[in-house]
Amino acid sequence: MMLQKIEYIHQNPVKRGYVDNPVHWRNSSARIYAGENGVLKINREW
Repeated sequence: MMLQKIEYIHQNPVKRGYVDNPVHWRNSSARIYAGENGVLKINREW
């Protein structure tokens, strides 16, 4: 359920038409989940 909510949040900028890919949204943790550097720090231990 948590991964579903994270995916929903990552897709919001795409649905609004701001970017074509969630990884392109600078402040998104989608960048980190894709293995790229991001401006946010996340703890993936749940």
